[in-house]
Amino acid sequence: MANETLTIGSLTAKPGEKTFGSNVLTVSGQPYRLAMWLVNGAHDGPTLLVTAGVHAAEYASIAAALDLGRTLDPKTLAGRVIVLPVMNVAGFGVRSIYISPLDGKNLNRVFPGDAGGTASDQVADWVFKNLMKRSNYYIDLHGGDLIEALVPFTIMFRSGHDETDRVSFDMAKVFGIHYLVRSETPGSAYAAAAKAGIPSILAEAGGQGIWPPEDVASLRTGVDRVMRHLKMLPGGAPETPACTLLDRFLWLRSEHDAFWYPAVGVGDKVTSGQVLGRVTDHEGRVLQTATSPADGSVLFLVTSLAINKGDPFLAVGA
Repeated sequence: MANETLTIGSLTAKPGEKTFGSNVLTVSGQPYRLAMWLVNGAHDGPTLLVTAGVHAAEYASIAAALDLGRTLDPKTLAGRVIVLPVMNVAGFGVRSIYISPLDGKNLNRVFPGDAGGTASDQVADWVFKNLMKRSNYYIDLHGGDLIEALVPFTIMFRSGHDETDRVSFDMAKVFGIHYLVRSETPGSAYAAAAKAGIPSILAEAGGQGIWPPEDVASLRTGVDRVMRHLKMLPGGAPETPACTLLDRFLWLRSEHDAFWYPAVGVGDKVTSGQVLGRVTDHEGRVLQTATSPADGSVLFLVTSLAINKGDPFLAVGA
């Protein structure tokens, strides 16, 4: 793609320039400021979109995206990078778990969005139309939420577009995280992009309200590795490390508003039928027993005692 002036909404970056600012959306009749960097490389190349903060308290992802936007040098870049570090702006300041406080919806379940919907639908619609569809590749950075522990993993979606899926799979492998899951989360940003023919991956590290340097570095380094793979940064294509490929991402959910007692830890190997935890009432009566649906590994685990009906307990990668 020939290098040219990059314009997103009210923001513009000429070749060799980096611009930081906010595009102000009108969401449910109120202003909604999406801060972002436009990094327009001095050399020709593709356009990469990097987002974080779709879930507003997944801090390692946000810290990694902030570092990328602050440090990426357009003089050494081939192509353009759009960095959106906090998509769920309304949830960030109030440390919201999973949802947007504007409408109670999970922003990562409503893509590609709806301009006539509620706040989350409108934000997803703007991001999909103005950022995703302007990009050749997409990386969505995530992590465990305030109440989630996890082992780092990368996800790609099998969209049915052979070339899109091949490129997404290569991006996921070269990102450098050991666990690679081929799965779909309906309404998620990376799946919507892949369905639109944009090679996309989701990468997760960190959790429980903290952002250890090693988890931030894992995500930040992974983005750099993908950019080298796409010939957007100098240094040559990185080696692809060995990974464990998981074809199923099996979520278990609560049927009650009650108390959650996990019996396993994040990263544990589990077997089909193994008891993974129990939900009890105030007096300790077991309301629900969570058992593993397959042999595999616990990729994420809810660590709060409080559990609500419909909340996930954990997910097993199989």
